[in-house]
Amino acid sequence: MIDLGKYAATVLLAYGVGLALLAGLVWQTVAANARARRNLQEHEKNG
Repeated sequence: MIDLGKYAATVLLAYGVGLALLAGLVWQTVAANARARRNLQEHEKNG
């Protein structure tokens, strides 16, 4: 592993927070897409 020196904890925490935020954005996008798809199917079914 790369030696990060005395800032290792800070750098790894920043990477962790960044990855968590990215995962949250992906999850939110997938959930919004599923919700929109369900709404569209319901709208098409009702005419």
